[in-house]
Amino acid sequence: MFRPIVLMALASLACAAPPALMPLPVRVDPRPGYLVIDGAFAAKATGVTDPRLNAAIRRFTARLSRQTGLLFTGSDVPVLKVECAARGLENATLGEDESYTLDVAPSGAVLKAPAIAGALHGLETFSQLVVPGAAGFEAGAVHIEDRPRFPWRGLMIDSSRHWMPLDVIERNLDAMAAVKLNVFHWHLSDDQGFRVESKRFPKLQELGSDGHYYTQEELRHIVGYARDRGIRVVAEFDIPGHTLSWLAAYPELASEAGPFSIGRTWGIFDPVLDPTRDQTYEFLDSFIGEMTSIFPDPYFHIGGDEVNGKSWDSNPRILAFTREHKLDGPKGLQAYFNQRLSKILEKYHRTVIGWDEVLHPDLPTATMIQSWRGNASLAEAAAKGHRGILSWGYYLDHLRPASYHYAVDPLGGPAAQLAPDKAANILGGEACMWAEYVSSETVDSRIWPRLAAIAERFWSPKEVTDVDSMYSRLAVISRWLEWTGVRHRANYGPMLDRLTGGHPAEPVHVLADAVEALGLGQGRGRGVKYTSLMALNRMVDAARPESESVRVLELAARRGNPADLILLRDEFTRWAANDALFQPLAEDNALLAELKPVSKDLAYLGTVGLALLNHSAIPSDLDAQLTRIARPQAELRLAAFRPIKVLADAAKAK
Repeated sequence: MFRPIVLMALASLACAAPPALMPLPVRVDPRPGYLVIDGAFAAKATGVTDPRLNAAIRRFTARLSRQTGLLFTGSDVPVLKVECAARGLENATLGEDESYTLDVAPSGAVLKAPAIAGALHGLETFSQLVVPGAAGFEAGAVHIEDRPRFPWRGLMIDSSRHWMPLDVIERNLDAMAAVKLNVFHWHLSDDQGFRVESKRFPKLQELGSDGHYYTQEELRHIVGYARDRGIRVVAEFDIPGHTLSWLAAYPELASEAGPFSIGRTWGIFDPVLDPTRDQTYEFLDSFIGEMTSIFPDPYFHIGGDEVNGKSWDSNPRILAFTREHKLDGPKGLQAYFNQRLSKILEKYHRTVIGWDEVLHPDLPTATMIQSWRGNASLAEAAAKGHRGILSWGYYLDHLRPASYHYAVDPLGGPAAQLAPDKAANILGGEACMWAEYVSSETVDSRIWPRLAAIAERFWSPKEVTDVDSMYSRLAVISRWLEWTGVRHRANYGPMLDRLTGGHPAEPVHVLADAVEALGLGQGRGRGVKYTSLMALNRMVDAARPESESVRVLELAARRGNPADLILLRDEFTRWAANDALFQPLAEDNALLAELKPVSKDLAYLGTVGLALLNHSAIPSDLDAQLTRIARPQAELRLAAFRPIKVLADAAKAK
């Protein structure tokens, strides 16, 4: 929830660089005038058509109706003509032509694309052009030429550590399509859960899922749902490590004695698959054959990360096998496993993808590398002839600001030094949404809107790097994304209201707008022993990764014009008074009690902020207090210290 004056400031920022397109197209040439969007609006394919394109136009029109509140009665002459030169392949395909041009004039609009993929992207761009104007809703006249920088632009969602129901996957696919992402990487097994129905090995879902898994019918539905939106589905079954949920069902596959149970905590567990037995490969051959009949994409993800090898080193039989085959310890044994697995996947006409730990001199060159450990490992893989994608720097579960992700480039760092033929092996990247600290209620807010900034890095020209422009457009796109169905904003208010148990929650909202949640690797989980069965219903779960309202205040503090000073005074006054309203709500409330010190600090910042604006005396220990307040409390960062620090530093500089 934002205060009215902050909303006004956000609106002025959003209007600073119209139109608010994201990802930013290759070329945008504004033209005079605008196209009125009214009840007569209609879109129609006038070139090659097929069911996918016709369905996409119907979805686009329905969403535009929700976006504008208009009831479209249609017209014999379409307002938007979609001219597609060819149908393209039935399934989204790596490297297909995704380009398009869009011309909007007062008399109508024309979207042209060589294939359906480009037409789908162009419809999303047109939707972003539609805004309220003097004549009602309108789209500014413009000529747009657009094409992606990278062919692989993905999002990985972990459905294993916390279960993600089907509707969560569907709405995130809709939002992915809206920002022109084209790969959905689905992490379907890990220590905490096996999430797929296997008819050949039914104990996998019976004993490894807690009853939460996708039926084969549902899996095929998602593959088709994604395909209709121009998105490929790449399934991941993590092996040979992260396999407790497998071993709970089939302990005979393990490299140590069972029994085993599903993992309830986080981290790296010792039990892994036994790579020395033919039985293991026979099982995997049958299972992979079953899964490739469901997932048609030519790429199949085997995981391969974080195998510590302890159970291999402690098993005399496995040690003897390693010596007999002259393998280089656990790394060599995993390379042996990957070689045999590659042959199985080759039999099913699939190419292996693995996390960068699978990189080894004996690894088949056709294997694709997904790097989560940095540009260096990606560059190393590319130099050795492996295709690769970057995920390091795009870990959404770390809850870093959008600006951090925006600065990471798949061809940055050591990859920038590659020869052109080797650099061509880097196909793009994937953002990752690991699910240790998210639920189906919170996952959207951990993905969006920051993923839109990452999508721009994957799509737009490499020269598009202006952070202020990105944030001004991201504020608009965040609200536009709501029309796709994602609930990154919709769930915020109800989760905060729940903390007060029905009492007025305005003081909780004021505090929540001033804090930021910490993510994995940034402070989440320190001092709290989490399990997969714990409720995720605290302030840290409701709070956003990045406070939009605090960013507005920080910018206002830097500018310091009269309107900015009014904004700052209003918010500081509210902060200063909020603790007196918050503390009674926190009495006998375990969910709010941990926030009492944070609330007091917010009131302190409000008081100091007013003193700075009034040029009054400020505490002599202000620097020390700001340093203290900047430290996390209750797995939160009190972001409100930032505009105060800007003002304090400016006062000291005078």
